[in-house]
This record gives sequence, C-alpha cells and structure tokens, in this order.
Amino acid sequence: MRTHDPNFWEDQKAAEAQMKKVKDLKRWVEKYEAVHNAAQEVQLSFDFYKEELVTEADVDQAYEKAITLIEDLEMQNMLRAEEDKMSAVLKIVAGAGGTEAQDCAEMLFRMYQRWADRQGYKCEISNYQEGDEAGLKTATMKIEGDMAYGYLKSENGVHRLVRVSPYNAQGKRMTSFTSVFVVPLVDDSIEIEINPAGLSWDTFRSSGAGGQNVNKVESGVRLHYKFHNVLTDQDDEIVIENTETRDQPKNKENALRLLKSQLYDIELEKRRQETAKIEAGKKKIEWGSQIRSYVFDDRRVKDHRTDYQTSNVNAVMDGDIDGFIKAYLMEFGGGQ
Repeated sequence: MRTHDPNFWEDQKAAEAQMKKVKDLKRWVEKYEAVHNAAQEVQLSFDFYKEELVTEADVDQAYEKAITLIEDLEMQNMLRAEEDKMSAVLKIVAGAGGTEAQDCAEMLFRMYQRWADRQGYKCEISNYQEGDEAGLKTATMKIEGDMAYGYLKSENGVHRLVRVSPYNAQGKRMTSFTSVFVVPLVDDSIEIEINPAGLSWDTFRSSGAGGQNVNKVESGVRLHYKFHNVLTDQDDEIVIENTETRDQPKNKENALRLLKSQLYDIELEKRRQETAKIEAGKKKIEWGSQIRSYVFDDRRVKDHRTDYQTSNVNAVMDGDIDGFIKAYLMEFGGGQ
C-alpha cells in the first residue's frame, strides 16, 4: 500500500478504503504488541519475585494487566465483519404502558448516551419525540466512532424494566418494555441503491428534546420509502423523521443517510440468513426477542442470552454496559 505515492489519492474512494485497511492493520499490530509486552512484564515480575525484588501483589498486578489486554484482543477478534468497524444508528421505541413506559425508554436513551460518552464517541440526536407527560415515545441517535456498531449490535432487541413506578398512585411494581434497534451508519464509501420512484417527503415544524426552540419554519423532514423487502418478500415502507438541524436540506441529507443505513442492514441480514450456520447448542438470537431485564427493587440487571448479570443497577443506567457487550461478543462472536 504505497500511501505516499503521488497518484494514491487520484481515486479518492479507493484511497479512503485503503487507508481504512491500514488503520485496521495498525490497530491489530498495536494490540498484539501490547499483549507481547505485558506477557514479558509478567515473566520479569515473576523472576524478580523469586529474587525477592518485588512483592506478590506486583506479580498479580502485572498478570491482571496482561489478562485485560488479552481479553481486549479477543474482543477485537469477535469484531471482524466489515460492518463491525462502522458507526451506528440507534433507535429507541417505548412500548405500551403510557407515561411509565415512556419514562423508562428515556432512561435507556440516557444510558446509551452516557455509554457513548465513556467511549469517546460522537453522539447526535437525529429525532426525538417527547412522551405525553414525561420521557419519550421514540428517539434516534447517531453514534459515530470506530467499532460503534460492532459493540452496539448486542443491544438489538426488547429491554424489560421493572420498578416501583413514581407514576402509579398505589406505588405498584410495574413492568415496561422498550425496543432498541441498531443498524450500521453507512458512509460515502458504501454504494446503496435507492429507487427515486419509491421516495416521498413531508415537512413539519420541529422542536428539540425538551420542547424548546420551536421552529417557525418547517425544517423537520419525514421521509417515506416504498420498496420490496427481500427479507419478507413483501412490499414494505420505511419512514424516517429527522430534526437534527434547522436547515431543511441538511435534514433531508441526514434522513437519506439513515435510510441507506437501514437498507444496508437489510442486505446484511439477508447475507447472514443465507450463510449463517448456527453451532449446535447455541441459542439463536431472534430480532425483537426480549434480551435483558432491569429489575430495580431487586437490584439486578440480567442478560437472558448470556446469563451475564450485575447487582449494580445504578452503574448500568449510568452507561456501564461493557460487561454485557463483552459477554455477548465472547459467546456469539462475529456471527450475529
């Protein structure tokens, strides 16, 4: 890959694709080197311990560091698919249950925002529809950064929240369901065909999350796309709303990008269904299945696919979901 060749950038798309490969290879080399160096440190620490130059705690510390780096490398090995390296579009939809369900949906929305902040990812809200009294009905955000989709694909499905509801006069324990959908965020390097005949637009006045800054012009856009869905072999429609900016053309551009992301995900799912061979004894992950329960008064969050659980509900709601993501990837790998 002669990236310093003066002709390298003549074909910009090809050059960008090559640079992505270089970046990916560099990431692998750096992680391998880190593991190699950590293993040497463990050996040195053990040798020094035998000579009574360091303590047993020092050896344990070097060992734990090496194990953490090895597990990090194993995680990367689970994210080998082309789409795993991409940014993500995450959509949250509150289930039936009125204000309680909508408030719980907003709690999950904040959880993913905080997780994205922890990872150093850029997070932009594309659409946000407030709940009737509190919370949200539906919201979509773009989470941009390396491997965002690879990590967040583990969050696809129905999330169950159980708590004593502040919106119930009798203080009853209530159960709410929230659907989470995650698709890869495509960029210009991926060609997605859109049939102009299936495309139509509506415009509307929009407001930001919280109801502030109501626009006096119709900057919000609603995209309708009718197409033949290869997964169901039926005619289908995708509807996307975008209120990301106060500029209608920019919102249309963003909506088209989100449409391409959904169409790309449908194509990926078709490929997975055609090629996937589920190993014996593994549970199949069905789209839309209930994947995780958050039980507040029992202080328990449990993933039903991997059986990974924690009692630190507050930390999870504050964005600490790496344990769940890691458990999913280590069990199901890159095949989902």
